Amino acid sequence: MSRYLDTTHDVYKEAALTPDVGLCCTTNPIWELPGLKIPKIMQEMNYGCGSTVHARDLTNNPKMLYVGVGGGMELLQFSYFNRQKGGVIGVDVVNEMLEASKKNFIEAEKQNDWFKSEFVELKKGDALNLPVEDNSIDVAAQNCLFNIFKAEDLKKAIAEMYRVLKPHGRLVMSDPTCEHPMNDNLRNDDRLRALCLSGSLPIAEYIKMLTDAGFGTIEIRARKPYRILSPNHYDTDELIYIESIEVAAIKDPMPDDGPCIFTGKAAIYYGDEEFVDDKKGHILLKNQPLAICDKTAKALTDLSRNDIFISESTYHYDGGGCC
Repeated sequence: MSRYLDTTHDVYKEAALTPDVGLCCTTNPIWELPGLKIPKIMQEMNYGCGSTVHARDLTNNPKMLYVGVGGGMELLQFSYFNRQKGGVIGVDVVNEMLEASKKNFIEAEKQNDWFKSEFVELKKGDALNLPVEDNSIDVAAQNCLFNIFKAEDLKKAIAEMYRVLKPHGRLVMSDPTCEHPMNDNLRNDDRLRALCLSGSLPIAEYIKMLTDAGFGTIEIRARKPYRILSPNHYDTDELIYIESIEVAAIKDPMPDDGPCIFTGKAAIYYGDEEFVDDKKGHILLKNQPLAICDKTAKALTDLSRNDIFISESTYHYDGGGCC
């Protein structure tokens, strides 16, 4: 194991033995679902920067994989949608985190009549070499894990997720990102990387890692403020602003003209006809916004029409649209 991964292991071993509420800082509220109660200890061990639990991904009892189990909160939430033995697999390299999750599930059983610990199969394993069969998972997820990896290890982790997903399966993620240049001292600080700070990539670079792995559709579902690295606390001469994003990468076939990347753009036709048909599968009804991927946004812009408005990226996409 690389030195920085050794540091990461030690950080999360300690976080398993002594819950650290301030370790990560998610702005997401705890899910409120009928009959779902999240034990306090799970909330205290919510070591993520967003949420990977989206109801529209979780219909029809999908087989789910969650890598980096934390205190088990998202595993419990996933189990809400698949109440079958082994319906959710949780993988972690830290023994103490696996033990903490197992213990927390016992408390979850006391608070939730519907939940049984057997719904979750916990496995010791490495994100770089998942103990999961090829093409066996409908929904895979990780929260504030991939940003820890350096470039070559990140490629391996993404490739492993791609390998285990079924065709059209989806990888749902929440990770810090950073558009601001970060100096080498910060990048090479193993502890800051373990704390999900100095490994943060620009969004475009993050997305390219996913499409290079073969994911044909990318959805950016949220982009939110996360942390500040300030000169009075960190080795930097200026403020560095870090955001968190929630992304779904879907194992669709790669289109001939490149991936469909949804960054929250929309097209609105406001001309004199009832609709516009671009002859490429996109029908724009008059004054009806249509969610479009960035590739379609460029194609519509290239038509040079004066009756189609293309919005800027909102970095929020919740389904539907052009593809």
